[in-house]
Amino acid sequence: MTAPVTVGTQKSWVVALLLCFFVGFLGVHRFYVGKVGTGVLQLVTFGGLGIWTLIDFIMILVGSFKDKQGQPLAK
Repeated sequence: MTAPVTVGTQKSWVVALLLCFFVGFLGVHRFYVGKVGTGVLQLVTFGGLGIWTLIDFIMILVGSFKDKQGQPLAK
């Protein structure tokens, strides 16, 4: 018996980190990982006035940020 194959590709940790750093207040990093709903919320609140973006940046940096399917970002 073989292990199940994961469908889809993992999103890049570096790309998510750079997107969050440069345009995080627009929620672009959340759109990138497939979290469209919270991406729209960040877009209309300017990243929760920067606080939400800072939290996301730290989570991506330490490796606890996950994509829409719950997969960790690929390093």
